[in-house]
Amino acid sequence: MKLSELARHIGGDIIGDPEIEITGVSGITEAQTGDISYIHDKKFLKDPSAIRASAVIVKEVAEGLPISMLVVKNPQYTYAKALEVFYIKPHACTGISDRAFIGDNVTLGSEVSVHHFACIRDGVVIGSGGTIFPGVFIGKGVTIGDNALIYPNVTIRGNTKIGNNVTIHSGTVIGSDGFGYVMEQGMHYKIPQVGGVVVEDNVEIGSNVTIDRGTTGNTIIGTGTKIDNLVQIAHNVKIGSHSIIVSQVGISGSVDIGNSVILAGQVGVRDHITIGNNAIIGAQSGIGGNIPEGQVYSGSPAIPHKSWLRAQSIYAKLPEYIKRIQALERKLDNLTGTKQDT
Repeated sequence: MKLSELARHIGGDIIGDPEIEITGVSGITEAQTGDISYIHDKKFLKDPSAIRASAVIVKEVAEGLPISMLVVKNPQYTYAKALEVFYIKPHACTGISDRAFIGDNVTLGSEVSVHHFACIRDGVVIGSGGTIFPGVFIGKGVTIGDNALIYPNVTIRGNTKIGNNVTIHSGTVIGSDGFGYVMEQGMHYKIPQVGGVVVEDNVEIGSNVTIDRGTTGNTIIGTGTKIDNLVQIAHNVKIGSHSIIVSQVGISGSVDIGNSVILAGQVGVRDHITIGNNAIIGAQSGIGGNIPEGQVYSGSPAIPHKSWLRAQSIYAKLPEYIKRIQALERKLDNLTGTKQDT
């Protein structure tokens, strides 16, 4: 489509030729003639001749750039919308496969697709516009809102409630038993896990995520939260709205996580603690205590990020410090005639 037509879909002010033909969307280093890209780093403006795209999305006009520009407030967001326009097609409704298992008293909204070998147990309710891919298991009494997108081989066990516009990627298990045991007569006795899981609207859950049901009560994933692949969320965890949980995070039971929190990759969180709103936890951190609202923590055990940076700087210099201490000890030995006990 022409750049002017694309701008009508995604917004922005055109600087340059509005009639230029756009045939695709690509990253700035891979873009070729016909592509639109976006500039997220000013280093790409140092050599404008290296940019081969036909147009770029920018936050402000780039002087000396010899190609058309689409000026917007948030270039990355507009770039995402351009990708949607060119490459993301709505899921066409395929109806209910005769090779899917549908239990008794199941309620399906309009334009729901259920593919081969999906299993939907008794009493399930699914809203309009949902797509259930092959191999999905949905347990008794589960409720799922409108526009669900549930990819192959997802398991959703009973007593789970899922909101509108939720996407769940392959291999994820929602509602598995929490890990709860009590020691009795030298043996681990299982504590029944009789709670549920609530996933609110506009949540996206990656592949091979496990979200355990509450022991009693619910594990809750708040509105707009995004969960990466390979995350473990234990029983009775509560995650607020619009948080980001990155790959390989492990969250122990009964943790309360606020709104707009970021847990970077491989963060481990101890049970029964609170992480405040807008907190950020650096990759591979070990969280052993409460984290105040709006704070940035790193390390294991986690400490305020600025302190962690200073500690890392010192840690890298420890071999040098040891050599200096040993040199001082030798000098002291020579002065006193005694050997220092280190």
